[in-house]
Amino acid sequence: MAAKMVETGMIKMAMDLLYKPDSCITQLLVMLLVNLTQLNAGISSLIQTGDDKMQGLYVMKLVRSFCRSSNESRDDPFDHVGSILVNISQKEAGRKMLLDPKRGLLKQIIRQFDSAQPLRKKGVSGTIRNCCFEAENQLQDLLLISEFLWPALLLPVAGSKIYNEQDTSKMPLELASALLIEREPVQDPEIRVQVLDAIYLITLQDAGRRAFWSINGPRILQVGYEDEEDPKVMEAYERVGSLLVSGDGTEEPSTETSK
Repeated sequence: MAAKMVETGMIKMAMDLLYKPDSCITQLLVMLLVNLTQLNAGISSLIQTGDDKMQGLYVMKLVRSFCRSSNESRDDPFDHVGSILVNISQKEAGRKMLLDPKRGLLKQIIRQFDSAQPLRKKGVSGTIRNCCFEAENQLQDLLLISEFLWPALLLPVAGSKIYNEQDTSKMPLELASALLIEREPVQDPEIRVQVLDAIYLITLQDAGRRAFWSINGPRILQVGYEDEEDPKVMEAYERVGSLLVSGDGTEEPSTETSK
């Protein structure tokens, strides 16, 4: 049924209705898009594959709504856009669109990770993780937004410890500032696994590992691992850790801080 809906142009209809003034079925339309983008054909339709003039317009509109509506209200229908972004970033064309530095979409999306809404937060972490599958070819596009990317990836797995200035001296300001004070832990283990997966995909690349060492990232994972109790999350930490240890020539002893 969903495939038939995509075939008959339902995504265009939903987007047209969604952005009509005084639309009173916003949540219904957003949820419809969540369901339809679980299909490859639905993703292609939403990212407007093959339409050079319009390609990406729907996605840009949805990202704008996702970012503008983050008023922490409990029933914000645009929170579910995070699920749409996760869906489209499962497809290479979707990832490339989100990573395109000229569009700047991923940078906007990442900044929503500060939201207190679990659904929104999980949508952001899942989208980042999926986009990191392009790290082999688009690492520089990811590192261009590292001042936003590293806090989103590392704060959820940094544990509850207040870090010292020696630990944080090489970190981006936003990340360092957050680690020097008490902070709310990210309770959802799925989010912690997703960000660790993203770190793993970045650090699979030599330049990604170097960038990670340069901000003292391994120290954060060391501290976070000590606090972690969830077996699946611990496994994700260990996977990154083994990669960092085996990555020849990427370790910088000066970045390691004794406990």
